[in-house]
Amino acid sequence: MPTNTEQHHNLEQLDFETEIDCAILGDACYKVIWDQETRSVRITAPDIQGIYAWWVGDNTSMVWRIASKYSLSADMVESLYKVKPRDKAASIVELWTAQDFELWIDSTQVERKPNPYGFIPFVIYPNLREPKKFWGISDLSQIMEPQRELNRATSQLSKILELSGNPIAVLENVEESEDIAVRPGAVWNIPEDAKAYLLDLLQGGGVRLHIDYINLLYRILHDVSESPRAAFGGTERDLSGVALEIELQPLLQKVSRKRIIRTAAYNRRNRFVLKLLEKYRNESFGGNHLRVVWGPVLPQDLAKLVSNEQTLVQNGIHSRRRAMDEVGVKDPEMEFNKWLEEREAILRMNKELNLRPARGGARERAVEPQVEVVEESSPGED
Repeated sequence: MPTNTEQHHNLEQLDFETEIDCAILGDACYKVIWDQETRSVRITAPDIQGIYAWWVGDNTSMVWRIASKYSLSADMVESLYKVKPRDKAASIVELWTAQDFELWIDSTQVERKPNPYGFIPFVIYPNLREPKKFWGISDLSQIMEPQRELNRATSQLSKILELSGNPIAVLENVEESEDIAVRPGAVWNIPEDAKAYLLDLLQGGGVRLHIDYINLLYRILHDVSESPRAAFGGTERDLSGVALEIELQPLLQKVSRKRIIRTAAYNRRNRFVLKLLEKYRNESFGGNHLRVVWGPVLPQDLAKLVSNEQTLVQNGIHSRRRAMDEVGVKDPEMEFNKWLEEREAILRMNKELNLRPARGGARERAVEPQVEVVEESSPGED
């Protein structure tokens, strides 16, 4: 995606907010349109609860119509559409197909025209897709029941501890009792055959059973959500990189499944941006192949990774762009162009220093320190 577009819309924050909505509601949506006032692309994240989609037959990947429903104040509707609503707020419905666009205000059609973009400017993607279904599932639906049981068990243990901190006096063989209070230094007068003692709710290790049950619920919660305790910093021992990766394998698999869905959504959104820039700014981006570069989930040993990539580049197995991509450079193309500029500047500087003439007309070698550029003739160099 063009850098200025990303900075103008603060896409990182927008993606973060959309990801929260997606994890809670089960789906998320982007809207990519052209802003005539600013002459730029506008990217927003409409409320997925107001998005309705129609797809072709049993092919859920081919959406042919999308409706977006939201509310606006009467002043805003009158300012934007020159229509005065009946109430203080109006219901707005945008109906999009690849060919047409319709605008409805309070169940009244106020505009119908050909779609100016030639495509439906919405990108809908699920949090986690269910087989053969269009809409996704929320991360909360799987953990709601264990969480409710955990809350109930914790509340029950809290009541037991509260009662144990305020003990109950038990009197045996006593017909009447007055002024029996549990407090430091209290003196009770009871009959000769009577017995008095405090009820110990913690006797016999009963609390341990509740704590074990709560720990079991914690384990169920982590297993169902595919988020091991180690993901929250709960490792009780030092683990190596491989051991930590094995410990977090369920979470890594879940992240991998989500990244597959997000990659397709981000690439589609980026294609919409490029199409709008080509249409309204007459810019040409050629037949570029879009892809998303994800960062590592776990910490990596960069020194070892850089050493491996250096060996692969020198032997012509990886290109420099591929090596930059592997070590986590966000924009390998821009970084490679900077490397070419520095390389050209260093070669030009060395050439100028070596050809500097002496006072007598003969060439003398420069005494200034020179930066050496090692020329590589390996087939993997770009």
